[in-house]
Amino acid sequence: MYPCGRCRAAAVGPDGRCAACGAYQQQPAPPMGMPPAPPYPYAAAMPVGAADLRRGLRIALSVLLSVSVVALLCLFWARTEQRSAIQAVIDDGVGGSAVNDAEDADGYVAAAQLFYFLMLAVTSALWAVWFRRARLNAELFAPGTHRMGTGWAAGAWFTPVVNLWFPKQIVNDIYRASAPAGPQSAPKGLLNTWWSLWIGSFALNAVSFVMAAAAGARLRSRGYDGSSWHDDVDALKSAANLAGFSALLTAAAGVLAIFVVRQLARLQEQRALMGPAPMGPPMGAMGPMGPMGVPVPGQMGGPAAGPMAGPVAGGWGNPPHPPHPSQNPYGNGPAGY
Repeated sequence: MYPCGRCRAAAVGPDGRCAACGAYQQQPAPPMGMPPAPPYPYAAAMPVGAADLRRGLRIALSVLLSVSVVALLCLFWARTEQRSAIQAVIDDGVGGSAVNDAEDADGYVAAAQLFYFLMLAVTSALWAVWFRRARLNAELFAPGTHRMGTGWAAGAWFTPVVNLWFPKQIVNDIYRASAPAGPQSAPKGLLNTWWSLWIGSFALNAVSFVMAAAAGARLRSRGYDGSSWHDDVDALKSAANLAGFSALLTAAAGVLAIFVVRQLARLQEQRALMGPAPMGPPMGAMGPMGPMGVPVPGQMGGPAAGPMAGPVAGGWGNPPHPPHPSQNPYGNGPAGY
């Protein structure tokens, strides 16, 4: 089964007919005077419209990521105000308006966190949809080369513990499958920087949460009359500083995520224009082919036949004559919007 080029349902059988909508998938016709291409070894009967490269989802995700970055900057400002209020409590004591100012700053932080969490929920849902679609496209480009199934493309982000490394493994496989020049040419700098910032901000936010919870529990149990309340309030200030820095790192990761989305979309568009890699004859089994697909006499078999362009492992390949964008065998590419 593979996705239907008409209704997108993964219900197309070996006969090329979609069980969901009944449409038959069509193969791009070979150029005039050329023999039919040999069957594609990894994705037989690759349907037109199999890869979904529409830009609407990517644009919507980029907009939501941008709004999430704004929400994180608001959270950073609220954390800065909270830190200043806590410092006033340390300097002036618990009398006067210092405690009231600290409580107001806590209210700003709560409002900014609520705004950010709402944006995070919506963005995460759309991110999972986009990420799974990119994974399905990558499966068409290089079938059988991915370490995890398509279900993990969405589920890995929401599964505790494994969400610290499963998504990175999946996106690495997607990048390698989508690289037009082969898996070794997949860009790594932007991807690795984005993931490092994301994991770093997650770790700092967890540490700041634990620090603030512990200091707040001590203050509630001892009050401001204990001998260690200065240390407890100072721990709250350190937690606010760490949380503010975590918000900045997360905002930077959000900006890089926008570029990751654009970069991966560009790679998959370029890879889709290349079409599926044809499977050539075994190395040394035949010599050069004539105009009608007939081997040239006297150059059959053996090492003397010269190197042949055999199949490329994992579905990657560079056909000598890439199809014109108007004849994109994957459909929905740059010429299909």
